[in-house]
Amino acid sequence: MADLSGRVAVVTGGATIIGAAVVRVMHAAGAKVVIADIDGDGADRVAAECGDGVVSIHTDITDDAALVSLVDGAVAEFGQLDNVVNLACTYVDDGFTSTRAQWLEALNVNVVSASMLVHAAYQQLKVSGRGAVVNFASVSANVAQTGRWLYPVSKAAIVQLTRNMAMDLAADRIRVNAVSPGWTWSAVMDQLSGSDRRKTDAVAAPFHLTRRVGDPEEVAEVVAFLCSDAASVVTGATWAADGGYSAMGPEQAISAIPLLSQ
Repeated sequence: MADLSGRVAVVTGGATIIGAAVVRVMHAAGAKVVIADIDGDGADRVAAECGDGVVSIHTDITDDAALVSLVDGAVAEFGQLDNVVNLACTYVDDGFTSTRAQWLEALNVNVVSASMLVHAAYQQLKVSGRGAVVNFASVSANVAQTGRWLYPVSKAAIVQLTRNMAMDLAADRIRVNAVSPGWTWSAVMDQLSGSDRRKTDAVAAPFHLTRRVGDPEEVAEVVAFLCSDAASVVTGATWAADGGYSAMGPEQAISAIPLLSQ
């Protein structure tokens, strides 16, 4: 487990299944955590489950004033801010038929808000001397997916934004990385499968070397590592936490060439 003792982190989207796992893992590693989520009740529940050292602040990440208040609230509560985890996102995506309003919403939530939060937190991250940002990308950033345009494009933008942030903030001893999950058990998968994890794993198996979807805690451990001093040489990188999805390629886990002689 990463050591985050003495750190204070803000996690956006911390009321989601994956977000809550990030909060729990970082808290267990020693960090004090501020959950920022538009789902205030959900964020309160996660904070209550974690106990001392975790608080929630109802936040609309598309509101710049709210982001400033979030940072001020974190510092008022815990005295500092060392880590920012940009996890919150929207899945709005109608592919080719997506409207301009949908495009702007997706980019605003998934990309622009991540940049604006880091901007709001910049001075605190600089003062920390060991500031670290983790942005959430996705395997969707690197492949075309039928019927999906907005989400993959926004996640591809996050990968490039991570590089740009890392470049410009390096002089201030602020590291910036991204984590790129594959299929991971989440609210969307829970809803679509009727809470059937076995079915979800079976559907995911052909696309992952691990033959299953990831557990939220597995992704969270990578986030905690990237925030810790154990990753002190790592910046500007996108870390795959995808069960081998990105390594597999289009042939999947089958021997394709022999099929030519059948």
